[in-house]
Amino acid sequence: MNNQNNTVEKKEEELEMATENSNDCADNSGCGDGETDAKPETEAKAEEEVVDYQDKYLRLYAEFDNFRKRTMRERADLIRTASQDVLEKLLPLLDDFERAEKNSSDDIKIIREGMNLIHTKFDSTLAAKGLKPMEVKAGDVFNVDFHEAITNIPAPTPDLVGKIVDVVESGYMLGDKVLRYAKVVIGQ
Repeated sequence: MNNQNNTVEKKEEELEMATENSNDCADNSGCGDGETDAKPETEAKAEEEVVDYQDKYLRLYAEFDNFRKRTMRERADLIRTASQDVLEKLLPLLDDFERAEKNSSDDIKIIREGMNLIHTKFDSTLAAKGLKPMEVKAGDVFNVDFHEAITNIPAPTPDLVGKIVDVVESGYMLGDKVLRYAKVVIGQ
């Protein structure tokens, strides 16, 4: 856009210089007849180019403004519907919970089996979206990139000093990014 502005400015300067030169020729009797015929042609050509560049500039500016508005509109739509895909995948799990409530039984074994089926389905839905649980267990070395220490306690054994004693909440990764740090207790 700057190049177009510079070119337009140069053409306007050339037009001004051509106008000044034609005024000089009118005052000065030394100008030849051949040169005076060429001056109006170059002026007209320069004016055409100026108009052409101004038109191109306005069109480019309007196109950019439309692009900016369209991008803002698309971004707003994306933000509004970003969670739609995940929610659609979770709806069958909600249906399973509703069916489990309707068919409730007093038999603990059946309830536990139904809960395990729903939990497995939930895990597979999240895994399909790229969510992976972190493999953290007692005795692992504390790593600030993956773990969040919520407290320190005296280590039950000397080999657990500076290591994880207990995992309070599991951590999760979404691809290569930590979605939630594992909350752990560290031995002192």
